[in-house]
Amino acid sequence: MISGFPIQKLQSRVLHLHVFDYDRFSRDDSIGEVFLPLCQVDLSEKPSFWKALKPPLKDKCGELLTSLCYHPSNSILTLTLLKARNLKAKDINGKSDPYVKVWLQFGEKRIEKRKTPIFKCTLNPIFNETFSFNVPWEKIRECSLDVMVMDFDNIGRNELIGRILLAGKNGSGASETKHWQDMITKPRQTIVQWHRLKPE
Repeated sequence: MISGFPIQKLQSRVLHLHVFDYDRFSRDDSIGEVFLPLCQVDLSEKPSFWKALKPPLKDKCGELLTSLCYHPSNSILTLTLLKARNLKAKDINGKSDPYVKVWLQFGEKRIEKRKTPIFKCTLNPIFNETFSFNVPWEKIRECSLDVMVMDFDNIGRNELIGRILLAGKNGSGASETKHWQDMITKPRQTIVQWHRLKPE
């Protein structure tokens, strides 16, 4: 019930409903939100209706700075995780305990996994971790790197903060695909680029 406002004033307002998933041990997760202009509602009645939840506008996962380099002569693919910024807070203290998990994939098949150390209580970790993978030149366009920024949890399961898929064909976005293609067209050069993390 909304009280204390004349109907004329209410009709110029927008009702913002934000739905969360309660988590006893960590920060509540945002499910979605609805914006309802009250001018669209007959306040003299008691209407009931459905509204589709939309992904939260401010629900950003953060960004990750990475570099890629490929040496055709020795078939070495090098990924460097430099740092992240503005990561989404997952813990009740408003911070996260981030680390990065990387999978080398060929098609849908996961081949090799690497992982950084855990960085405690920060949303802006500096990783400076380099991982090298053996990938023949004839396979470089078929493989991908699934890069997942995770939040370590002592009590429950570790949670995904955000991820990117670095690939030449089906990257998680135009930025990720371009980064991979630049690496291929500029062999032996280190290509550095920021990427916006995706929630899934």
